Amino acid sequence: MTTNAHPEPAHLARMPAQDMPLRQLSGILDDPMDTNPDHYFNRELSWLTFNERVLAEARNERYPLLERLRFLAISGSNMDEFMMIRAAGLAAQVQRKIERQSLDGRSPAQQLSDIREAVHALNRTQQNTLRDLRRLLSGQGVVISGKEKLDAQASRWLKDYFAEHIAPVITPQAIDPAHPFPFVANQGIGLLFTLRRNADNTQLFEMVLIPSGLPRFVRLPGERAVWVSIESIIARNADLIFPGFTMEGNGTFRMLRDSDIEVEEDAEDLVRYFRTAIQRRRRGKVIMLELDDGFDPAAEQLLREQLGLDDAITLKTDGLIGIAGLDCIVDEDRPDLKFEPFSPRYPERILEHDGDCFAAIREKDIIIHHPYESFEVVIDFLRQAAKDPDVVAIKQTLYRAGKQSAVIAALIAAAEAGKSVTAVVELKARFDEEQNLLWASQLERAGVQVIYGFVDWKTHAKVSMVVRREENGYRTYCHFGTGNYHPVTARIYTDLSFFTADPKLCRDAVKLFNFVTGYVEPHGTEGLAISPIDLRSTLYKLIEHEIENARQGRPAAIWAKLNALTDGRLISRLYDASKAGVAIALVVRGICCLKPGVDGLSENITVKSIIGRFLEHSRIWAFANGYAMPSHRAKVYISSADGMSRNLDRRVETLVPIRNRTVHDQVLQQVLLANLLDTEQSWILAPDGSYSRVGEVDKPFNLHRYFMTNPSLSGRGGALAEGHDVPKLALRRGAV
Repeated sequence: MTTNAHPEPAHLARMPAQDMPLRQLSGILDDPMDTNPDHYFNRELSWLTFNERVLAEARNERYPLLERLRFLAISGSNMDEFMMIRAAGLAAQVQRKIERQSLDGRSPAQQLSDIREAVHALNRTQQNTLRDLRRLLSGQGVVISGKEKLDAQASRWLKDYFAEHIAPVITPQAIDPAHPFPFVANQGIGLLFTLRRNADNTQLFEMVLIPSGLPRFVRLPGERAVWVSIESIIARNADLIFPGFTMEGNGTFRMLRDSDIEVEEDAEDLVRYFRTAIQRRRRGKVIMLELDDGFDPAAEQLLREQLGLDDAITLKTDGLIGIAGLDCIVDEDRPDLKFEPFSPRYPERILEHDGDCFAAIREKDIIIHHPYESFEVVIDFLRQAAKDPDVVAIKQTLYRAGKQSAVIAALIAAAEAGKSVTAVVELKARFDEEQNLLWASQLERAGVQVIYGFVDWKTHAKVSMVVRREENGYRTYCHFGTGNYHPVTARIYTDLSFFTADPKLCRDAVKLFNFVTGYVEPHGTEGLAISPIDLRSTLYKLIEHEIENARQGRPAAIWAKLNALTDGRLISRLYDASKAGVAIALVVRGICCLKPGVDGLSENITVKSIIGRFLEHSRIWAFANGYAMPSHRAKVYISSADGMSRNLDRRVETLVPIRNRTVHDQVLQQVLLANLLDTEQSWILAPDGSYSRVGEVDKPFNLHRYFMTNPSLSGRGGALAEGHDVPKLALRRGAV
């Protein structure tokens, strides 16, 4: 173990209106870390392997065909975001000659080179998968048309559709000295035509950019669903755009631009800064260019010269450009080609109190498991608060709320009813900045006190707080979540909602809001750990306690469920625990830089990733605390934070202790145990970085199916599986 002597990152150097707490800063600089690059996987390549697992679900023969197509589209959307943010960030480092190495010892240039190779391989797999799905879907009456010839009736319909709906909104533009090269927006798709004018035999290039308002695919009328891409429709009707010209070639292209927004330290007005930054993002540096493989070489050269591609990745394909666009075809009304519909249950505990959220919470803490249990209860919590004459104040964090947000409507209703409402709106939520600016404006007009938090740190904590006047004085009710207040993602992300009226946690929530709204550092919290103040140090203490238990010969185990694990210092602590004999079982859905199962380093650590019908999103930590059967003695926490440096050092996050006996058992012996038991959707991480499916077992278990068909956590459901207990799984090597 060596001391990490790297200087303090620039984005940690300043906190608005005050200096960073000295105890936090010293903790960062003195925090020891294993610096051996052989002990870590590369973050970017680990993410790409995650997207390979997503793409593998598009080839999962147990899934209905349109659901497989959905996974293919998701892999495309994931890749777009990765290129626009992660690859673009590395390209910027290369351009600035920054040589900072990754955990595994790679320079930015080396990582970009590896990414380029991996992206090309992934794209080939995507196109091969699409070809297979096209064939299979066609057999079921859903046709994704390519360049093949259509029958006369379909061609006539498309020609009419083009004339009425497309021709009026597209603008062909010549590319020559008299016409400046048009601006191509981020994720923009265009066609470049090589033409020869019949009148004088002059060759010229014409570009047609596809407006974002046009649909990506158009469905032909008829019982048989035939879908044609918008670029194919334009190419098929080029003679209507260019009468008097002979077509010599055409090609489709799509580009991605650097889309990250860096907040400058001297930004005086965050709202004005982000409105300007969003406009700048649309003109970011080109990071990737997609071309169909029939692109005219001369036209391609012109495109490259005009765009100034430099080191941008170029993908040539004989398939579909913009795989993410397939998601609209998934909406085809074919229930036989989709998962069986699932309706979330409304929490029984609330129903038992005639829908009175406050009465139910006052009686006992409640844990809600989304999407199996409806997110509507979170909205009802706020709606009831808005209508209740005894509620005097509501405080709410908002990271991503979606475009149609009932949460926003409830907060506005509360403010209009005369209640004191404070909303912490995070402007820096990537790709939701514009929507959050809109929500902030609407909230302010309704009288809500809108706070934008810190300039340097994102407020990622998921907390809602209601103060109510009751018979014995004021009582506070809190909701702590692992996921966003987003009604759409709440139907497909697995997350936990914890409702409590515990005075200690509620007092901590007050301190959290005071920290974000007034920079008042939350000293002396009674249960809640808050990053970037003490969440990291709290995890360290819990891990160290397990190490000490192992050294003293007591049972020692750590179980965690995360979306990502990339922080080198946290990983080093887990390595220390493994060396001391602590059994560690990790469920990490996405990026994992920790190498499990390495002799002398991590032989007591297992890592699995779960990819299935729902996106695993909840974050849970559990520690055996010295007990072999820790049913109610283990220390259990839910969190908004992943195991990443940004969550621990550069975001406001929460780590919430679960102390209520019933809720404790539900989180540990239901949710966490189900993840450990799952075999049908699980991938095991090997020491070499490869992932493999669990494969056939005597008693297969699918955690998503289990929670869809069994009693809700908030009801009277029994234990997950008789005879199964977390320690039996986790206190031996290879348990997962």
